[in-house]
Amino acid sequence: MKFRTFAAFVGPSVFMMVVFIALPLISVFVQSFQVTQPVIERIEVETCSAGFLEQTCTTRVTTRPLLDENGQPQTTTEWVGLESYANLLQLDRVRNAIAAGVPERILQIDFWQALRFTLTFTLLTLPLVVGLGLAIALAVNNAARSIRGQVIFVSLLPFIITPVIGALSIRWLFYGDGIVTSWLEALMGTDISVAANGWAIEALMMFYRVWHVAPFAFVIFYAGLQTVNQDTLESAIIDGANRWERLKFVIVPHLMPLIVFIALIHLMDAYRAFEEVVGFSSQAQRITLQWLTYDLLQPDDAGNRSISRASASAMLTMIGIVIILLPPLRRTWRDHKGVS
Repeated sequence: MKFRTFAAFVGPSVFMMVVFIALPLISVFVQSFQVTQPVIERIEVETCSAGFLEQTCTTRVTTRPLLDENGQPQTTTEWVGLESYANLLQLDRVRNAIAAGVPERILQIDFWQALRFTLTFTLLTLPLVVGLGLAIALAVNNAARSIRGQVIFVSLLPFIITPVIGALSIRWLFYGDGIVTSWLEALMGTDISVAANGWAIEALMMFYRVWHVAPFAFVIFYAGLQTVNQDTLESAIIDGANRWERLKFVIVPHLMPLIVFIALIHLMDAYRAFEEVVGFSSQAQRITLQWLTYDLLQPDDAGNRSISRASASAMLTMIGIVIILLPPLRRTWRDHKGVS
């Protein structure tokens, strides 16, 4: 292929990636080392009491943002180095908690609380998504052709539903007087408050993630099952291999590249979980790193945003994604090079 032809095909994609990915990433990286604050001026305000002969006036000093000629608050940007990362990680509190022998206090810090839940959420749902997706694919592949289309359609419904809508649907089943909660209360003869228990909210969020993403894994695995060498399967049957042995020694090795692919997609997506926090209103119980970044960008009572700490949180989230992606990427590279 000539270079001009190659550039004509690749150029637009490279341009869009630079504009919408590379440049914003560089901007976030730079902002994580800077702090932008409004310029404050101190003024004297005189307050007088009502009256004429006995009127008294008091003067107090107050502050207000300094405005420019357009009426907008003036800001100043200061290079602070790693200060934003230090304020986000609060390593002094971490050291004090470890020195005092109470490491559970670390989870009272927003970043470490978000990191703990994000890692738990990502790593626990991964095998469930892969296992359930593979089980559905095997069931559909072995189903009769007359019902296979209907089963595929029903299996794909959770993946088609908008993420937030799906999370809200499951929330309405369990929160308050939800149908499932009402049945459980009638069965157990006691009141159940799901929203008051952090572990219950965490379990529901994981259940929703598996329910929503497993159909994606099912589609990939089902397509892969169509390419399994039938001669190899028949040879295994002749040799006396049962279903489990055929799955373990023939089907799973054949699908291993797809398993790695699904793991990569799931790790990247689950580590940036956000819809679950919104759908289940878990901010008081469980938060993710993506939610922490969003929360830091929300204006406070004075209208200021913690852009520097939010940028630091975003960069640490990216570093975390790279770290958890290293094992499957390393396996992919070794398979590509043919290294055992």
